[in-house]
Amino acid sequence: MKSILHTTVALAAMAAFCGQAFAQAASVGPGEGAVSIVAWPGYIERGETDKAYDWVSDFEKTTGCKVSVKTAATSDEMVTLMNQGGFDLVTASGDASLRLVAGKKVVPIDTAKIPSWSTLDDRLKDGAWFTVDGQHYGTPYQWGPNVLMYNTNVFKEAPKSWNIVFEKQDFPDGKPNAGRVQAYDGPIYIADAATYLMSKKPELGIKDPYELNEEQYAAVLELLKGQRQLVGRYWHDAAVQVDDFKTEGVVASSSWPFQVNTLQADKQPIASTVPDEGATGWADTTMLAANAEHPNCAYLWMEHSLSPKVQGDVAAWFGSVPVVPAACKGNELLGDGGCATNGFDNFSKIHFWKTPVAKCASQGTCVPYSRWVTDYIAVMGG
Repeated sequence: MKSILHTTVALAAMAAFCGQAFAQAASVGPGEGAVSIVAWPGYIERGETDKAYDWVSDFEKTTGCKVSVKTAATSDEMVTLMNQGGFDLVTASGDASLRLVAGKKVVPIDTAKIPSWSTLDDRLKDGAWFTVDGQHYGTPYQWGPNVLMYNTNVFKEAPKSWNIVFEKQDFPDGKPNAGRVQAYDGPIYIADAATYLMSKKPELGIKDPYELNEEQYAAVLELLKGQRQLVGRYWHDAAVQVDDFKTEGVVASSSWPFQVNTLQADKQPIASTVPDEGATGWADTTMLAANAEHPNCAYLWMEHSLSPKVQGDVAAWFGSVPVVPAACKGNELLGDGGCATNGFDNFSKIHFWKTPVAKCASQGTCVPYSRWVTDYIAVMGG
């Protein structure tokens, strides 16, 4: 009887999805048979790593759109790939999205072709990282903080400050932190240091970690130069960071919830926290390429990505927060407490990634991203 019930429910769900897909196909035209996506690692799963996590196979069956994915480890890599072309969609973070808009690599979408648009979290619908002049350049996908990941054998209690990765000190096990911490291998990490200094040195007057004048910027760079003596490796590959925590003696670093989930699933002594100073974070957007070869399949995927089932499954796998609040209840993988665990209520504490520009809102003139790139490369080089 239980088997029959499960089969009936599954068929009903499939019928509902098919009906939605066919109804939408009428508005966007028939699928072209394929869709290519640039995405963060872990963002688009088809059950190859874990059979329970698959939000691709049913989409392909019901739409006929074969999904291909190219993963990118950094926002800069995403921008490079989109500049090269050949992709239909990209799941861009805020430090890439506006660059893609400015470079005319993505185009505004027609939200009327995405029935589930109305189900989006109101906090995200008009996010400045993908909305320009009232036009939306894509659909929100997931969001979350850049957490402080730590080894619970070393830290019996969650660290309350980012100082453990920025300031020279001994850890609770009596050993120095030098060589046992990591930092992100990307210029946008300058904002993490700025977030720390907002609390550490309020006299600097930093209001926005992405909008720094010359004096503020110099102070942040000085902090990062000091951190260089502590960092064993600058990370950008999630899998490499996971290995470093398992086998290379790394015990604290900025990270994504994805690495935390991966290590915890492997029974490693790992936890994460958002320290008192707050954190940077990402609100990612599925953006439509200006030269997309398969726009209809792209629209079908954007609609599919906003279903509560997909949103909940992605959040459970990646450790992120759904952009559709309905996903927070009734998802077997995420659980009814999953959204709270992943930080649903921390939205106001997060400084979401965005591209630093010379003309900024908080103080008129700021150091642009091009300087961030050059100077951070110099910092990492020692």
